[in-house]
Amino acid sequence: MGSFGMLARRALQTETPVMVQIQELIRGAKDAISLAQGVVYWQPPKRALDQAKELVWEPSVSRYGPDEGLPELREALTKKLREENNLHKSSVMVTAGANQAFVNIVLTLCDAGDSVVMFAPYYFNAYMSFQMTGVTNILVGPSNQETLHPDADWLERTLKETIPTPKLVTVVNPGNPSGTYIPEPLLKRISDLCSAAGCWLVVDNTYEYFMYDGLKHSCVEGNHIVNIFSFSKAYGMMGWRVGYIAYPSGVEGFATQLLKIQDNIPICAAIISQRLALYSLEVGPGWVIEQVKDLVKNRAIVLEGLSPLGKDAVKGGEGAIYLWAKLPDKYVDDFKVVRWLATKHGVVVIPGSACGCPGHLRISFGGLVEGDCQVAAGRLKKGLEELVRHGMLH
Repeated sequence: MGSFGMLARRALQTETPVMVQIQELIRGAKDAISLAQGVVYWQPPKRALDQAKELVWEPSVSRYGPDEGLPELREALTKKLREENNLHKSSVMVTAGANQAFVNIVLTLCDAGDSVVMFAPYYFNAYMSFQMTGVTNILVGPSNQETLHPDADWLERTLKETIPTPKLVTVVNPGNPSGTYIPEPLLKRISDLCSAAGCWLVVDNTYEYFMYDGLKHSCVEGNHIVNIFSFSKAYGMMGWRVGYIAYPSGVEGFATQLLKIQDNIPICAAIISQRLALYSLEVGPGWVIEQVKDLVKNRAIVLEGLSPLGKDAVKGGEGAIYLWAKLPDKYVDDFKVVRWLATKHGVVVIPGSACGCPGHLRISFGGLVEGDCQVAAGRLKKGLEELVRHGMLH
């Protein structure tokens, strides 16, 4: 028996998380600055943190809470979904972050061997969620070359022609890794196609507040739609791990099955984290929008850093915290370029191949304060100038 004889095939066939590889790269590269991980540079609202600080001695914080989340948080979220997202027929479950929310949904809706649909460039963790649950028939659709929007014509054909019909279609809006926003009419069309085909649509709205240039975020609702949200980016709560699922109230049995999954993975999201989430909601979205406003400066700085690749090579940045860049044609091995940028130029980005698109880079402009962002972008520009002119010579 080989050394891997006793390990699960589903784990072995799941891709290694790109962030783990990137973190190793950062540790190995001396003084490298990261434009890699999808994080924001701010902490949760001070008022909310001050309130949460008082809670450590509160006995209820050390006990389990209801699997589906604290009642007062769920009530506040239901109100938020109605007022901000125009979702009126959705029930709420609080999870330990949006990634766990996504795994809950895959385990609730998909069987091993089902086919599912994503669009490249896709969010690598969602792809891995399918792989590790045995959903290995992942149909990866194209995006429009100019806009990076999911190709709805391809989706229409695929849902008609694939037998059995795919169980689920998923998109991130605005996009990770693309940073592009799916306009409402297109989102509606994708939803209608899923509805007609009898398949689920799962929309990840993690970056709902991260919209620039006057764009407005919108959600779709229906008995075939699940919406996922997160506190991580908006309220700077990455390490606190709180996300939530808005699932259709009208679908019989959905809540019961979802609870089985939840009870076996986290039981409930951390109580102190849920309290901080509630206090942050009380501070409100206005606070988030203020933080996000400043990111347009970072976006401009990083765009300048990417300028050696040429204007048409860089897309995205309409929403979320990402720009998506195409490397010159000969650099299909983007991992090699990423390693070279880290070791030779001290700047770290994500290889597009992790998102199903070799020869590209994902650059995050959310994680650094403006001054550090300038340093990182300067290094990136220098590296890319060298890459375009001379290649990776040394």
